[in-house]
Amino acid sequence: MTDTLSITDLYTIGIGPSSSHTVGPMRAAYDFATWAASHGQPCRLSCQLFGSLALTGEGHGTDTAVILGLLGWQPETVDPDRVPLHLEDVRRNGTLLLDGKMPVPFDMHADIHFLRERFHPGHPNTLQFSATFADGTVIGQVYHSIGGGTIIKPGTPPPRAMHVLPYPFHSGTDMLETCKRTGLALWEVMMANEAAFRPEAETVRFVDSVSTAMSNCIEKGCQTNGTLPGKLKVRRRAHQIFSALRHKNRVDMQSMFEWVSLWALAVSEENAAGGRIVTAPTNGASGVIPAVLRYYERFTPSPTPLGVRKILLTAGAICILYKKKASISAAEMGCQGEVGVACSMAAAGLCAALGGTIEQIENAAEIGMEHNLGLTCDPIGGLVQIPCIERNTMGAIKAINAAYLALCGDGTHFVSLDAVIETMRQTGCDMAAQYKETSLGGLAVNVVEC
Repeated sequence: MTDTLSITDLYTIGIGPSSSHTVGPMRAAYDFATWAASHGQPCRLSCQLFGSLALTGEGHGTDTAVILGLLGWQPETVDPDRVPLHLEDVRRNGTLLLDGKMPVPFDMHADIHFLRERFHPGHPNTLQFSATFADGTVIGQVYHSIGGGTIIKPGTPPPRAMHVLPYPFHSGTDMLETCKRTGLALWEVMMANEAAFRPEAETVRFVDSVSTAMSNCIEKGCQTNGTLPGKLKVRRRAHQIFSALRHKNRVDMQSMFEWVSLWALAVSEENAAGGRIVTAPTNGASGVIPAVLRYYERFTPSPTPLGVRKILLTAGAICILYKKKASISAAEMGCQGEVGVACSMAAAGLCAALGGTIEQIENAAEIGMEHNLGLTCDPIGGLVQIPCIERNTMGAIKAINAAYLALCGDGTHFVSLDAVIETMRQTGCDMAAQYKETSLGGLAVNVVEC
């Protein structure tokens, strides 16, 4: 991917359970809805889902996302609590208000096609929409959901191709050299680059809104009891753990592990339930960075709002490298591209907030990924629940460990961040398809569904 990326491309305040399978398809459907509606009123709509979107799409809510997008909703605007009502209206009436305006006949089961044995050559996560009009005209559009909620349309130029950044970097080496040459911290480099897109105050407001949304998600996850949707009937655990932990009046290593794991668990359960979360960098890994942020705020000396911004901006810089040099799509990289990348981002961000040098930050990011290499994506039942939820707790703990390991040294290390990113890419390319978000291998076939 060669697009000029912004922090707003890396964090999306949307809904669960999947950035590639829910957020991206909803954006694609919304884009198609507005385009199709501009041509008149169709008499039929259809959507074809290929590859990973077809194999795990029902468990990941892809069909729901498509319907919501066609109705004119976007991940940032739809109310998660009203989603069942929107779906029931379509089911009951047999019609869909295209772009919220035009009634079009629509059968939720017949007009969304899961092509489970077909992988589109463009990307494992591909959707194809078509609209038929009364005069027989048919228009269509293909979209690739490439990870983190980002979509691309073949033949369409990148949205920020014309922007010129003051401090562009395309590799870890570039990143190091830029900071050394300018004397700027990595988060300051990010702020300077973001100024090419909008005023600094707007970027600060956006970053603060992301941290607030992450915090709100933790709180809601800790307060919500019950069972997650889907055939596995997984019991939510965060509320019970929170109820037990809040009565403990101690601050030690054990309680730190318990709290960090709880915070990651709370967010991941909210994501699995289709709640409001932040894609960071994906939904399947959405619990890692919020848990590390909360760790910074609760367990480190003298946390500040600026420190929170440093974490998110530094983590964003690391994410840019993964998106440019490899992928954050589990359908391409396995879970190393989701929880692994989130761990790498969070480690670098925490290291920055705790005063790490650029060499230590790069080292923290490298450590965070090095020990997630080869991580597969094999969700049981196609649901973002097992092993995804617990895996976020592991990613958060590893990120904290990686940050402190880096801070213990002077930044000198054998494996560079560039080397580990390239290794992740090669590993993802070599990984068999059944281990890349298809539910055709691993735990998905070796554990009996309940």
